[in-house]
Amino acid sequence: MSVDRGLLGEYVRIASVIAIYWVVSITTVFVNKTLLSSDIINLDAPFFITWFQCVTTSVICYIIILFSKAFPQVLNVPQGSPWKSSVIKKMLPLSILFMLMISFNNLCLKHVGVTFYYIGRSLTTVFNVILTYYILGQTTSLAAIFCCFIIISGFLLGVSEESFTESFSLLGTIYGVLGSLSLALFTIQTKKALPFVENHIWLLSYYNNIYSCFLFLPLFLFTNDLSVLMRNPHLADAQFWLLLCLGGACGFSIGYATALQIKVTSPLTHNVSGTAKACCQTVLASFFEDKKPWLWWISNWVVLFGSAAYTSVKQREMERAREIASEDSSPILKSEDPEEEGEDIGTNNGNNPF
Repeated sequence: MSVDRGLLGEYVRIASVIAIYWVVSITTVFVNKTLLSSDIINLDAPFFITWFQCVTTSVICYIIILFSKAFPQVLNVPQGSPWKSSVIKKMLPLSILFMLMISFNNLCLKHVGVTFYYIGRSLTTVFNVILTYYILGQTTSLAAIFCCFIIISGFLLGVSEESFTESFSLLGTIYGVLGSLSLALFTIQTKKALPFVENHIWLLSYYNNIYSCFLFLPLFLFTNDLSVLMRNPHLADAQFWLLLCLGGACGFSIGYATALQIKVTSPLTHNVSGTAKACCQTVLASFFEDKKPWLWWISNWVVLFGSAAYTSVKQREMERAREIASEDSSPILKSEDPEEEGEDIGTNNGNNPF
């Protein structure tokens, strides 16, 4: 019974983290859409908006650090050393991927509606399979590859249906594909970087945003964003800065929620959770945007079905691998040949949890 309670508690914890990610992520998407392409602030400066979100997040992190120093009995967070050369060397590749991920996400959201945003970024699982093979050297079963083809077919059907509408943007679709690629890279790299920060997702978020503030500066200063910002008629409005600060707070929250979900689940589960969340997000957005034809909705369900099937296939494969590993480690089944045993151990150590 105690084992069952412990397992139930773990399921509740994972479900709670996923629910937090969904709420924060959906809120962030709608806030960013308002910032990027609405008449409320009318600011065509995506790099400035993204840079401002990173600055706001860094300020929030620094305030929390100061509070932790003053009241350690109330809040205790790791301080971190973002300016140490060893930290910069280890974390900079992840921060570059973080910068690319949020840049492409915001650029995609700027050019497409929230409803199509789901389809535009549905290839993350496919890229995760490809990158897992090329980066980690892990092969994928034919069943999982077939599920990826289902996802791709849903993506192509969605793009085809969207192309008949006035809101279709080829550039936004390309940004969505690049966003999917960078997200797959980011999730893999995050899992590899977490041990360096002793699994403190707080430090991970802090480092990423601190470094991204500097990485975004050239994009913000040497593009048209600065001149667009200075010419904006709402620059002196309180609502303008309130929305920007809200977007920054959402940026802080989504960074923490994303890292937390990856930590308690896996990159694969995070990607599939993001796909399912985006489907729910699409349904919500459809109430505020133009109605879509039935074939367009089928494309959404095809992508969702392919992602769910892929998750099921990978789960069964991992369970089978655990059973085999358990049998191999059993004293009864253990080989008496030292060389054969050593080969098995080497193979098991080489298996990546991703």
